[in-house]
Amino acid sequence: MRGARMAAVALLTASLALAGCGASDSGDISSAQEGLSDTKGAGGAADRGYEQAAPDAKTPGTGTGTGADAKKPAAPRQHVIRTAEVFVEVKDASKALATARRVTQGAGGQIADESTERVDDTHVTSRVVLRVPQERYESVLAELAGTGKLLSRKAEAKDVTEQVVDVESRIATQRASVARVRALMDRAAKLDDVVTLEGELSRRQADLESLLAQQASLKDRTSLSTITLELTEKKTEKPAEKEDRPGFLDALAGGWNALVTALAWVAIVLAAVAPWLALVVALYAVWRWLLRPRLTRRTPAASVPPGTPPAPVPAPAPGPDASSGRRQD
Repeated sequence: MRGARMAAVALLTASLALAGCGASDSGDISSAQEGLSDTKGAGGAADRGYEQAAPDAKTPGTGTGTGADAKKPAAPRQHVIRTAEVFVEVKDASKALATARRVTQGAGGQIADESTERVDDTHVTSRVVLRVPQERYESVLAELAGTGKLLSRKAEAKDVTEQVVDVESRIATQRASVARVRALMDRAAKLDDVVTLEGELSRRQADLESLLAQQASLKDRTSLSTITLELTEKKTEKPAEKEDRPGFLDALAGGWNALVTALAWVAIVLAAVAPWLALVVALYAVWRWLLRPRLTRRTPAASVPPGTPPAPVPAPAPGPDASSGRRQD
Protein backbone atom coordinates (compact mmCIF):
# COMPACT_ATOMS: atom_id res chain seq x y z
CA MET A 1 0.00 0.00 0.00
CA ARG A 2 2.81 2.36 0.85
CA GLY A 3 4.47 1.72 -2.58
CA ALA A 4 1.18 2.42 -4.40
CA ARG A 5 0.82 5.74 -2.63
CA MET A 6 4.34 6.77 -3.56
CA ALA A 7 3.69 5.96 -7.23
CA ALA A 8 0.46 8.01 -7.23
CA VAL A 9 2.25 11.00 -5.71
CA ALA A 10 5.01 10.84 -8.36
CA LEU A 11 2.43 10.63 -11.16
CA LEU A 12 0.56 13.66 -9.82
CA THR A 13 3.76 15.66 -9.56
CA ALA A 14 4.69 14.89 -13.18
CA SER A 15 1.22 15.91 -14.40
CA LEU A 16 1.44 19.27 -12.63
CA ALA A 17 4.88 19.92 -14.13
CA LEU A 18 3.68 19.23 -17.67
CA ALA A 19 0.66 21.50 -17.18
CA GLY A 20 2.93 24.34 -16.05
CA CYS A 21 5.18 23.99 -19.13
CA GLY A 22 2.17 24.08 -21.43
CA ALA A 23 0.88 27.25 -19.81
CA SER A 24 4.30 28.86 -20.11
CA ASP A 25 4.54 28.05 -23.81
CA SER A 26 1.06 29.43 -24.43
CA GLY A 27 2.01 32.67 -22.67
CA ASP A 28 5.17 33.03 -24.74
CA ILE A 29 3.29 32.51 -28.02
CA SER A 30 0.66 35.07 -27.03
CA SER A 31 3.30 37.66 -26.12
CA ALA A 32 5.12 37.07 -29.42
CA GLN A 33 1.92 37.58 -31.37
CA GLU A 34 1.23 40.82 -29.45
CA GLY A 35 4.77 42.06 -30.21
CA LEU A 36 4.34 41.26 -33.91
CA SER A 37 1.05 43.16 -33.91
CA ASP A 38 2.76 46.20 -32.37
CA THR A 39 5.56 46.01 -34.89
CA LYS A 40 3.09 45.89 -37.77
CA GLY A 41 1.25 48.85 -36.41
CA ALA A 42 4.45 50.88 -36.18
CA GLY A 43 5.88 49.72 -39.52
CA GLY A 44 2.84 50.69 -41.58
CA ALA A 45 2.48 49.92 -45.26
CA ALA A 46 5.96 48.36 -45.69
CA ASP A 47 5.11 45.37 -43.42
CA ARG A 48 1.71 44.98 -45.01
CA GLY A 49 3.35 44.85 -48.42
CA TYR A 50 5.75 42.21 -47.20
CA GLU A 51 2.85 40.12 -45.82
CA GLN A 52 1.13 40.29 -49.23
CA ALA A 53 4.31 39.32 -51.09
CA ALA A 54 5.25 36.42 -48.77
CA PRO A 55 3.48 33.11 -49.47
CA ASP A 56 1.36 31.49 -46.77
CA ALA A 57 3.05 28.94 -44.56
CA LYS A 58 0.35 26.46 -45.35
CA THR A 59 -1.47 26.38 -48.68
CA PRO A 60 -3.90 23.82 -50.06
CA GLY A 61 -2.23 20.97 -51.83
CA THR A 62 1.26 21.68 -50.43
CA GLY A 63 1.04 20.06 -47.01
CA THR A 64 2.55 22.03 -44.16
CA GLY A 65 4.59 24.26 -46.46
CA THR A 66 7.98 23.29 -45.03
CA GLY A 67 10.78 21.03 -46.20
CA ALA A 68 10.37 18.94 -49.33
CA ASP A 69 6.62 19.66 -49.49
CA ALA A 70 7.18 23.36 -50.34
CA LYS A 71 6.38 24.33 -53.94
CA LYS A 72 9.55 24.90 -56.01
CA PRO A 73 9.69 27.88 -58.44
CA ALA A 74 9.46 26.96 -62.11
CA ALA A 75 12.76 26.98 -64.03
CA PRO A 76 13.09 29.75 -66.66
CA ARG A 77 12.50 28.78 -70.29
CA GLN A 78 15.69 28.24 -72.27
CA HIS A 79 16.50 30.84 -74.92
CA VAL A 80 18.93 29.82 -77.68
CA ILE A 81 20.18 31.69 -80.77
CA ARG A 82 20.71 29.26 -83.65
CA THR A 83 22.65 30.07 -86.82
CA ALA A 84 23.86 27.90 -89.70
CA GLU A 85 25.83 28.19 -92.95
CA VAL A 86 25.25 25.67 -95.74
CA PHE A 87 27.17 25.43 -99.05
CA VAL A 88 25.56 23.23 -101.71
CA GLU A 89 26.59 22.44 -105.29
CA VAL A 90 23.58 22.15 -107.61
CA LYS A 91 22.94 21.62 -111.31
CA ASP A 92 20.61 24.61 -111.66
CA ALA A 93 20.95 27.44 -109.14
CA SER A 94 17.63 29.04 -110.15
CA LYS A 95 15.61 25.88 -109.46
CA ALA A 96 17.42 25.27 -106.17
CA LEU A 97 16.73 28.85 -105.11
CA ALA A 98 13.02 28.44 -105.89
CA THR A 99 13.01 25.26 -103.76
CA ALA A 100 14.64 27.13 -100.87
CA ARG A 101 11.97 29.85 -101.06
CA ARG A 102 9.18 27.28 -101.07
CA VAL A 103 10.61 25.38 -98.08
CA THR A 104 11.11 28.58 -96.08
CA GLN A 105 7.62 29.89 -96.73
CA GLY A 106 6.12 26.47 -95.93
CA ALA A 107 7.87 26.53 -92.55
CA GLY A 108 6.47 29.97 -91.75
CA GLY A 109 9.79 31.77 -92.26
CA GLN A 110 10.95 34.61 -94.45
CA ILE A 111 13.82 35.58 -96.76
CA ALA A 112 16.01 38.30 -95.27
CA ASP A 113 18.59 38.77 -98.04
CA GLU A 114 19.30 37.38 -101.51
CA SER A 115 22.00 37.89 -104.18
CA THR A 116 22.79 36.08 -107.46
CA GLU A 117 25.75 36.55 -109.82
CA ARG A 118 27.40 34.85 -112.79
CA VAL A 119 31.09 34.03 -112.41
CA ASP A 120 33.40 33.99 -115.49
CA ASP A 121 30.40 33.25 -117.76
CA THR A 122 30.69 29.60 -116.73
CA HIS A 123 28.51 29.13 -113.63
CA VAL A 124 25.99 30.94 -111.39
CA THR A 125 26.17 31.40 -107.61
CA SER A 126 23.32 32.47 -105.31
CA ARG A 127 23.48 33.50 -101.65
CA VAL A 128 20.31 33.76 -99.59
CA VAL A 129 19.70 34.41 -95.87
CA LEU A 130 16.65 32.64 -94.42
CA ARG A 131 14.81 33.22 -91.11
CA VAL A 132 12.80 30.21 -89.91
CA PRO A 133 11.07 29.40 -86.59
CA GLN A 134 13.13 27.54 -83.99
CA GLU A 135 10.89 24.47 -84.03
CA ARG A 136 11.35 24.03 -87.81
CA TYR A 137 15.07 24.74 -87.81
CA GLU A 138 16.33 21.15 -88.12
CA SER A 139 13.79 20.07 -90.76
CA VAL A 140 14.41 23.11 -92.96
CA LEU A 141 18.17 22.65 -92.66
CA ALA A 142 17.89 19.01 -93.76
CA GLU A 143 15.72 19.91 -96.78
CA LEU A 144 18.10 22.64 -97.90
CA ALA A 145 21.11 20.34 -97.64
CA GLY A 146 19.29 17.81 -99.84
CA THR A 147 18.84 20.14 -102.81
CA GLY A 148 22.22 19.10 -104.25
CA LYS A 149 25.71 17.99 -103.30
CA LEU A 150 26.54 19.21 -99.78
CA LEU A 151 29.95 20.89 -99.75
CA SER A 152 30.05 22.18 -96.17
CA ARG A 153 27.75 22.82 -93.23
CA LYS A 154 28.36 24.84 -90.09
CA ALA A 155 25.81 25.21 -87.28
CA GLU A 156 26.07 27.17 -84.03
CA ALA A 157 23.80 27.42 -80.96
CA LYS A 158 24.31 30.12 -78.32
CA ASP A 159 22.43 30.00 -75.01
CA VAL A 160 21.32 33.50 -73.97
CA THR A 161 18.90 32.53 -71.20
CA GLU A 162 20.81 34.44 -68.54
CA GLN A 163 20.95 37.52 -70.74
CA VAL A 164 17.21 37.38 -71.41
CA VAL A 165 16.39 36.99 -67.71
CA ASP A 166 18.78 39.80 -66.79
CA VAL A 167 17.22 42.16 -69.34
CA GLU A 168 13.70 41.32 -68.15
CA SER A 169 14.69 41.98 -64.54
CA ARG A 170 16.33 45.28 -65.43
CA ILE A 171 13.24 46.32 -67.39
CA ALA A 172 11.00 45.64 -64.40
CA THR A 173 13.33 47.60 -62.11
CA GLN A 174 13.58 50.48 -64.56
CA ARG A 175 9.80 50.66 -64.96
CA ALA A 176 9.38 50.84 -61.18
CA SER A 177 12.03 53.59 -61.06
CA VAL A 178 10.21 55.57 -63.74
CA ALA A 179 6.95 55.18 -61.85
CA ARG A 180 8.55 56.47 -58.63
CA VAL A 181 9.93 59.54 -60.40
CA ARG A 182 6.49 60.24 -61.89
CA ALA A 183 4.93 59.99 -58.42
CA LEU A 184 7.50 62.45 -57.06
CA MET A 185 6.73 64.84 -59.90
CA ASP A 186 3.05 64.74 -59.02
CA ARG A 187 3.86 65.79 -55.45
CA ALA A 188 6.58 68.32 -56.32
CA ALA A 189 5.67 71.94 -55.52
CA LYS A 190 8.87 73.85 -56.35
CA LEU A 191 9.97 74.63 -59.89
CA ASP A 192 13.55 73.51 -59.23
CA ASP A 193 12.33 70.15 -58.04
CA VAL A 194 10.16 69.74 -61.11
CA VAL A 195 13.05 70.54 -63.47
CA THR A 196 15.38 68.13 -61.68
CA LEU A 197 12.79 65.36 -61.71
CA GLU A 198 12.07 65.90 -65.41
CA GLY A 199 15.76 65.46 -66.25
CA GLU A 200 15.94 62.33 -64.14
CA LEU A 201 12.76 61.00 -65.74
CA SER A 202 14.15 61.56 -69.24
CA ARG A 203 17.36 59.70 -68.41
CA ARG A 204 15.54 56.75 -66.88
CA GLN A 205 13.03 56.65 -69.73
CA ALA A 206 15.92 56.49 -72.24
CA ASP A 207 17.50 53.63 -70.30
CA LEU A 208 14.16 51.84 -70.30
CA GLU A 209 13.76 52.22 -74.07
CA SER A 210 17.29 50.87 -74.61
CA LEU A 211 16.47 47.82 -72.51
CA LEU A 212 13.24 47.30 -74.42
CA ALA A 213 15.17 47.40 -77.71
CA GLN A 214 17.60 44.77 -76.38
CA GLN A 215 14.67 42.63 -75.32
CA ALA A 216 13.06 42.89 -78.78
CA SER A 217 16.34 41.96 -80.48
CA LEU A 218 16.83 38.94 -78.24
CA LYS A 219 13.26 37.87 -78.81
CA ASP A 220 13.66 38.08 -82.58
CA ARG A 221 16.94 36.13 -82.63
CA THR A 222 15.71 33.45 -80.24
CA SER A 223 12.34 32.95 -81.92
CA LEU A 224 13.70 32.84 -85.51
CA SER A 225 16.83 30.94 -86.54
CA THR A 226 19.15 32.32 -89.23
CA ILE A 227 20.29 30.05 -92.09
CA THR A 228 22.74 31.30 -94.73
CA LEU A 229 22.47 29.18 -97.88
CA GLU A 230 24.96 29.46 -100.75
CA LEU A 231 24.15 27.65 -104.00
CA THR A 232 26.79 27.23 -106.70
CA GLU A 233 26.71 25.48 -110.03
CA LYS A 234 29.46 23.14 -111.20
CA LYS A 235 32.13 24.88 -113.22
CA THR A 236 32.11 23.96 -116.92
CA GLU A 237 35.57 23.76 -118.44
CA LYS A 238 36.02 25.19 -121.92
CA PRO A 239 37.25 22.66 -124.54
CA ALA A 240 40.91 23.03 -125.41
CA GLU A 241 41.53 24.50 -128.85
CA LYS A 242 43.30 22.18 -131.31
CA GLU A 243 46.62 23.35 -132.72
CA ASP A 244 46.37 23.28 -136.53
CA ARG A 245 49.47 23.74 -138.71
CA PRO A 246 49.07 26.30 -141.51
CA GLY A 247 48.78 24.84 -145.07
CA PHE A 248 49.76 26.11 -148.52
CA LEU A 249 46.55 28.08 -148.96
CA ASP A 250 46.93 29.64 -145.54
CA ALA A 251 50.49 30.71 -146.38
CA LEU A 252 49.36 32.11 -149.75
CA ALA A 253 46.54 34.02 -148.13
CA GLY A 254 48.93 35.36 -145.51
CA GLY A 255 51.41 36.52 -148.14
CA TRP A 256 48.69 38.18 -150.19
CA ASN A 257 47.40 39.97 -147.10
CA ALA A 258 50.94 41.13 -146.31
CA LEU A 259 51.39 42.42 -149.90
CA VAL A 260 48.09 44.26 -149.84
CA THR A 261 48.96 45.77 -146.50
CA ALA A 262 52.40 46.89 -147.76
CA LEU A 263 50.90 48.46 -150.90
CA ALA A 264 48.33 50.21 -148.82
CA TRP A 265 51.04 51.70 -146.63
CA VAL A 266 53.05 52.76 -149.74
CA ALA A 267 49.98 54.45 -151.16
CA ILE A 268 49.42 56.21 -147.87
CA VAL A 269 53.03 57.44 -147.82
CA LEU A 270 52.80 58.62 -151.45
CA ALA A 271 49.59 60.41 -150.77
CA ALA A 272 51.23 62.17 -147.86
CA VAL A 273 54.34 63.13 -149.95
CA ALA A 274 52.46 64.05 -153.17
CA PRO A 275 51.98 67.77 -152.32
CA TRP A 276 55.69 68.14 -151.63
CA LEU A 277 56.61 66.33 -154.89
CA ALA A 278 54.30 68.60 -156.89
CA LEU A 279 55.97 71.66 -155.38
CA VAL A 280 59.45 70.34 -156.18
CA VAL A 281 58.45 69.55 -159.80
CA ALA A 282 56.99 73.05 -160.27
CA LEU A 283 60.16 74.70 -158.93
CA TYR A 284 62.35 72.54 -161.19
CA ALA A 285 60.26 73.47 -164.29
CA VAL A 286 60.56 77.20 -163.54
CA TRP A 287 64.33 76.91 -163.15
CA ARG A 288 64.77 74.67 -166.23
CA TRP A 289 62.73 76.60 -168.78
CA LEU A 290 62.73 80.17 -167.47
CA LEU A 291 65.82 80.94 -165.40
CA ARG A 292 68.48 78.71 -166.94
CA PRO A 293 68.27 80.05 -170.58
CA ARG A 294 68.58 83.62 -169.39
CA LEU A 295 71.59 82.83 -167.24
CA THR A 296 73.25 81.03 -170.15
CA ARG A 297 72.96 84.04 -172.55
CA ARG A 298 74.26 86.54 -170.04
CA THR A 299 77.32 84.60 -168.90
CA PRO A 300 79.52 84.73 -172.20
CA ALA A 301 78.93 88.47 -172.87
CA ALA A 302 79.92 89.38 -169.38
CA SER A 303 83.18 87.31 -169.50
CA VAL A 304 84.87 89.05 -172.70
CA PRO A 305 86.60 92.47 -171.94
CA PRO A 306 86.04 95.44 -174.31
CA GLY A 307 88.71 96.12 -177.13
CA THR A 308 89.77 92.51 -177.38
CA PRO A 309 89.99 91.31 -181.06
CA PRO A 310 87.88 88.40 -181.89
CA ALA A 311 89.57 85.11 -181.74
CA PRO A 312 90.69 83.62 -185.10
CA VAL A 313 88.52 81.01 -186.55
CA PRO A 314 90.46 77.76 -186.93
CA ALA A 315 90.80 76.37 -190.51
CA PRO A 316 88.89 73.30 -191.26
CA ALA A 317 90.84 70.12 -191.30
CA PRO A 318 91.63 68.71 -194.75
CA GLY A 319 89.30 66.06 -195.91
CA PRO A 320 90.19 62.73 -197.33
CA ASP A 321 89.98 63.95 -200.99
CA ALA A 322 92.62 66.63 -200.55
CA SER A 323 95.04 64.26 -198.90
CA SER A 324 94.59 61.71 -201.64
CA GLY A 325 95.19 64.38 -204.42
CA ARG A 326 98.42 65.47 -202.85
CA ARG A 327 99.63 61.94 -202.76
CA GLN A 328 98.86 61.45 -206.46
CA ASP A 329 100.72 64.58 -207.42
